[in-house]
Amino acid sequence: MSLRPTLETRKAQATMEGAGVHLYRAFGFQDPSELDPFLLFDDFRNDDPHAYMRGFPWHPHRGIETITYVLAGSVDHADSLGNEGRLGAGDVQWMTAGSGILHQEMPLGNAKGQMHGFQLWANLPSQHKMTAPRYQDVKAADIPEVIDDDGTVVRVVTGDFWGKRGPVDGIAADPQYLDISVPPGVKKTFKIDTYRRAFAYVFAGAGAFADASAPTGVLLEKEVAGQEVNIRDLSGNRTLVRFGTGEEVTVQAGEDGVRFLLISGAPIQEPVAWHGPIVMNTQAELQQAMRELRNGTFIRPAH
Repeated sequence: MSLRPTLETRKAQATMEGAGVHLYRAFGFQDPSELDPFLLFDDFRNDDPHAYMRGFPWHPHRGIETITYVLAGSVDHADSLGNEGRLGAGDVQWMTAGSGILHQEMPLGNAKGQMHGFQLWANLPSQHKMTAPRYQDVKAADIPEVIDDDGTVVRVVTGDFWGKRGPVDGIAADPQYLDISVPPGVKKTFKIDTYRRAFAYVFAGAGAFADASAPTGVLLEKEVAGQEVNIRDLSGNRTLVRFGTGEEVTVQAGEDGVRFLLISGAPIQEPVAWHGPIVMNTQAELQQAMRELRNGTFIRPAH
């Protein structure tokens, strides 16, 4: 097995979106080939309702899928097709925007005012950009959870892992979306298919990911799977880890354990024409979408 090198680690950056929601962006609106098929990842964690209560009022999407995973609090949503509902703690919504949809997402804190969730944008290949919109709302109880003998816990949102299959299906990027908790001091290896682009997002505790490439900033060396590899120290406070190609990712949990998302998908490798929440392949397609927004023909009638 070959270890995936750590290409980069970086902190998520504070920003503001919607009607004034304070959040942290791990990546987005940069080079779309960097983590193809994924375009953007936001962490909307906050204990102050004034920092999120204005939410994300009505806005369009076309050509992408948005994946919302709620850990604390809830999110009310509604759309131009008449759908509405509420995502609670542990729930996931996988929205295929396809040909176009208008929707709104309004975060609500829990009894303590806490709100925490993530949103990931996945690109759609050209043949699926104008597909009919659809939702997959998944309740927390329907997401399989695997507990290993060493106490490692993995929630499988989508993809196959350790004999379990996530409940989200039919996604163009063929993603694997895992929520992983590794106990204090435990070293754990996770297999990822070699054709996938992969990243981790550390959001609780702290850990260190094995790195086969000897990057700058290496703090110590360990032996993993019979080969000398380098270990890079990571904080658990909103850290993105971007991996190169290989078959495995290894993490050493710190004294408080580590919790992170491990996300991978098949690269689309197509041109990207991108403006805000609309992602097409060409500038002509993007301009057409903007014209349709202006003249009220953005939403396709249901067939």
